[in-house]
Amino acid sequence: MEIADFDSLRRAMAENSEEPEGPARNARAEQLLAEAERLNIPLAVIEALGHQLKVYNYSSEKDKMFVPFARLLRMWDERPEDFDEYETHSLHWVFKWMTAGMLDQPHVPLASIEKWLGEMEHRYRLAGHSERAVRSAEFSVAGHVGDLPRAERAYAAWLAADRDRMADCHACELHGQGGWQLKNGRDEAALELWGPVLDGEYSCAHEPHTVLASSLAPLLRLGRVDEARAHHLRGFRLVRPMESMRGAYADHVEFCALTGNEARGLELLAERPAYFTDTGQPRSRMDFLAVVALLMDRLTELGLGGQRVPGPAGRVWTAGDLAGHARGEALELAARFDARNGTSYVGDQLRERMAQRPLVDRLPLGVRAVRTAPAGPLAPVAPAPAAKGPEQQSFPALLAEARRLSDSLRPHALEAWAAVARAAEETEVDTYVRAEIADHTAMGRGPEGVELFERAAELYAQAGDEGEAIAARARAAYVRALSGELDEALAAIDEPYDRILALYADDATGVRQTASVLMSRARILMRRVHERSTGAGDAEQAVRELLALVGGRGGSDLRLVSRAAEGRAMLAELAEHAGDGERAGELFRQATAQFVGAELPWFAVEYEVRVAALAHEQGDLAEAERALRAALEHGGPYVEPVGRAQLHLQLAEVVGGRGAAEEAAEHALEAAHWADEAGQSGTLGAWARHQLGGFLLRQGRFAEAAEVLESALADLSAETHGDGAVVQTQWWLGDCLSELGEHHAAAERRLQAAEIARHWPEQHDHATLAHLAAESLGNAGLPVEADRAYTRAGELWRAMGNVHFLVRSLRARAWLALRTEEGPRGARRLMAEAVRECEAALAAVGDPAAAERLAGELGHTHRQFGDLLARSVPEDADDPAIREAFEAALAEMAAAISVFAGLGEDGLHSRTAAELAAGWLEADLSRPAAATARARAVLDAYEGADPADETVRARRAEARQLLEPTEE
Repeated sequence: MEIADFDSLRRAMAENSEEPEGPARNARAEQLLAEAERLNIPLAVIEALGHQLKVYNYSSEKDKMFVPFARLLRMWDERPEDFDEYETHSLHWVFKWMTAGMLDQPHVPLASIEKWLGEMEHRYRLAGHSERAVRSAEFSVAGHVGDLPRAERAYAAWLAADRDRMADCHACELHGQGGWQLKNGRDEAALELWGPVLDGEYSCAHEPHTVLASSLAPLLRLGRVDEARAHHLRGFRLVRPMESMRGAYADHVEFCALTGNEARGLELLAERPAYFTDTGQPRSRMDFLAVVALLMDRLTELGLGGQRVPGPAGRVWTAGDLAGHARGEALELAARFDARNGTSYVGDQLRERMAQRPLVDRLPLGVRAVRTAPAGPLAPVAPAPAAKGPEQQSFPALLAEARRLSDSLRPHALEAWAAVARAAEETEVDTYVRAEIADHTAMGRGPEGVELFERAAELYAQAGDEGEAIAARARAAYVRALSGELDEALAAIDEPYDRILALYADDATGVRQTASVLMSRARILMRRVHERSTGAGDAEQAVRELLALVGGRGGSDLRLVSRAAEGRAMLAELAEHAGDGERAGELFRQATAQFVGAELPWFAVEYEVRVAALAHEQGDLAEAERALRAALEHGGPYVEPVGRAQLHLQLAEVVGGRGAAEEAAEHALEAAHWADEAGQSGTLGAWARHQLGGFLLRQGRFAEAAEVLESALADLSAETHGDGAVVQTQWWLGDCLSELGEHHAAAERRLQAAEIARHWPEQHDHATLAHLAAESLGNAGLPVEADRAYTRAGELWRAMGNVHFLVRSLRARAWLALRTEEGPRGARRLMAEAVRECEAALAAVGDPAAAERLAGELGHTHRQFGDLLARSVPEDADDPAIREAFEAALAEMAAAISVFAGLGEDGLHSRTAAELAAGWLEADLSRPAAATARARAVLDAYEGADPADETVRARRAEARQLLEPTEE
């Protein structure tokens, strides 16, 4: 833009203010100062210097702001009359920036800062300002050098002084006051002070950004981890685009290091490589390097010191290397500050920060994460007591423990047998023990365990236990069935079955071995039912034979109890196969009750899941929810990560279906976490994040939802998850971005979703997304592009016969036309078309309810037409043109009133709103009597209405307001 005069300079500075923070914006400000000097207008130079100072302050080049300020101050001292009221205020305002800026620069002597503080106090007194801002600045100085008694006095004086135009905004003041509470170890008090900022009551350019960042550590210390997670997701989204917020950014990196989210911490470092080296604000660089050292130390502690990590440009860094480098640089900066301040306070605080320990082992965030440490519970970290490892125990002790775990069917029995097997390599063991080792090793091999089971059978036979040998061969046969060799398995099970029954009849083996063979046979026959849908009768007979053997024999023998419960579950599967879902559900519940009663709840998980699926099919969502909750409870820590992810995800969908979005979000969060642990971030994890984002959106937690949905989109694909999931995620993300005021980004998401939906047979989603995209484009200040999108949506609505949304798209285009070359003429044409579409549809409709809805749409169209006509009068129009426009607007309002009146009570509020709008037009047309009549008509319409109704109160208040000037 060419700077030809003062106005064009001001426009250019306004445009530059909207650019992203950083060197490019600063360079433009420097160019604009040169342009201002060429105008030879003192105020232009003053404003350009003020603009330059502001962009420097909100950037990584804060050290550059002292020069323009010194020049401004000299100009003020020489010719204060060159400053207008705003620039006079701005000059005194930035005194505070100078104090903070000097503190951030260790080369500025403390004496100079104290002298400047006195200069600020003197000039504020001369200008008639309160000392509040001065005492706040003094508090910052004292706090920085560690003079806590002086800081306490300054803090009290700051709060006691009157607030005036020079005081920082409420949000910034509360941030500083909360920081003082933190410094004194009062986390709860700090969070209470920050409440109004966190709740959105107070805000500014950098708040709640910094308060959200500062709140992370105290929330973690207090165990309020859910709030900490929310503040991280919400706050990081705010600081990410703002280059000047390195200190707040560091707080988010620190949060990752303290919560087991080291991988996300590395992602944050990779996003801001310049933060390692930008020297414009040494204090924030010191803080950043301190948390880099903290994060790198954590990675090194986890055994990842050799991992490549993001670091300063120019070389490859490992975590171990960067830890040393960052610590050294941070401590060197701290030493410079302490040398300037004459204390050790900055260095002491820095070392304390770098020495922090994690506050939780792992805090799931919902966004995609790569695990950098072994999976563990979500619990405060505490040092575990040293335990004697299995390899250090004697062989007899290892064997006894493995047998105990096997007999009690504990989940970790196979691991215990693996330890026995390792120890047996160095110990002489008898044949029976070798048989046991082979048997249990085979159990852990899955389909590859056939040969080992056969070897175990040989060893059991050599040891003289024929029953256990037959049972091992039966297990080998079942493994063949699992491997797809069903015919071979069916053939292989016949001999063990016949032999075990013969042995049992001769009292040559026990119930346990016999039950084991019968169970293997039943399992094989059940595989045939599932794979070939045949042999259900044989399978049921086999199961009942098993139940007849073990029924009532269990007692304290958990193996027999387990056989009975599993047999009951097999009968449930057969009932389900036969189509009797109700009977299947009851049998599954009996099986789970047996397992839980025997204190073997982890075996009940699978069957509770089956109950949940059956209940869901039958529409019994309460039972489905109960069963899923029971599955999670029964499984405890023994369910594999992928299983836990699936359980939480199913529960999220059920709970969310009954409207409990908050609890559903908790389960979706857990699902995403366990999917990541299972290595399924891109599949199950993406789906969980998709669901989590939707549940957060339903709670109005838009920033958190946006972070999660963006993370989900990185992995969602039409091939894996279906294009419906991709479209829904884009749609939800567009809604979040719209609520956050990021309209251009919202439009992009909605247009991307619309492009996918364009290819679907049913076009309603396509039309809706195009309509929403148009709305976002309009809000983003892109009227031409918005009109195109509304046109596309309107064509789709017309093709589907949806008159309501066709009319709404036309009305939206009419308002947009006022901002384009179409102008008022085009706007009137589009609004008239909307009226015609409504009237034509209303004339053709036969259904009374549909006619009523269309009448309401027509009334709103007339009302908006009237508003548009009244607002589209050019500023330079003469009186006749204004009267003509207002008369036309009044006619549309009258039409709206007539339509709404025909709707009776349903149209009351809309009719009174149109009546009041007409009344104001009457007043503008100098018809006080007509305006009064319309105001009284509104009051009469609400005679006897509920006074607590907000709409009633608002309409009555506006009617009385309309009466006042007209009666005068």
